[in-house]
This record gives sequence, C-alpha cells and structure tokens, in this order.
Amino acid sequence: MDGTCGTVLAVVGGLVVALLICWLLLLAVLWRVSQGQTTWRDALRLLPDLLRLVRRLAADRTLPRGVRVRLWLLLGYLALPFDLVPDVLPVIGWADDVVAVVLVLRSVVRRAGPQALERHWPGTPEGLAAVRSVCGLAPA
Repeated sequence: MDGTCGTVLAVVGGLVVALLICWLLLLAVLWRVSQGQTTWRDALRLLPDLLRLVRRLAADRTLPRGVRVRLWLLLGYLALPFDLVPDVLPVIGWADDVVAVVLVLRSVVRRAGPQALERHWPGTPEGLAAVRSVCGLAPA
C-alpha cells in the first residue's frame, strides 16, 4: 500500500509542478505581449467583458456551428463548480480557466476571423487590443 501511495503522491506532485510551470509561462507570455503595460487591475477589468464576449459569440448564429459549440462548452466549463485545478488554490487555481479561454478564443479567431471579436466586443478599445494580442492578432 505504501508503494501505491508514494506513486500517487509523486504523480500529483509532478502535475502540480507542471501546472505551476505552465502558469508561470503563461504569465510571462502575457506580460511580454503587453510589453509590461498591463496591470492586474486591467486584467481583472477585462473579465466581465470577456464573459460577455464569449456569450455573445456563442449566441451568434452567423458563426459556424463548431465555433458556437466550443464557446458553449467553454461557458459550461467556466460555470462548473469544479475544475482541473481547484479555484481555491491561490492564483494557480484560475490558470486553467485562463488557458481554456485563450485557447478557445484563438480557435474562434482562426475559424470565424477577427471581425467576429470586434463585432461582439462589449468593452473599451484598449481591452479589445489586449484580447487581440492574446489571440495572436496584430493591433488594429
């Protein structure tokens, strides 16, 4: 029994370290992309706009069905009370949510185009510029 417990702890520890490294890399990429101009306050201000953007994109019947399905699945994932990494863990608990949003938005942009983001963006032009940057698009 001790060997199994030790193996489980090693796997869990490895996963925690891997997630921490991924989270740190994500922060470094976001900081680099924004060239140090984005503050935590700015990032938190984007959260409600991002949620409205995802909901608006998911409801847009002009977008391909696969895109809308991905967006609805993302909204469902964000609404679930449990995550891959529990949100009770400081900072790293939100990393899986951030990664999921970024990956889905990048796939939406590849499939539906940046015009879909611009058409449905509910926030400020600066916020849209940050979202475009995270999605790998050039500034407008």
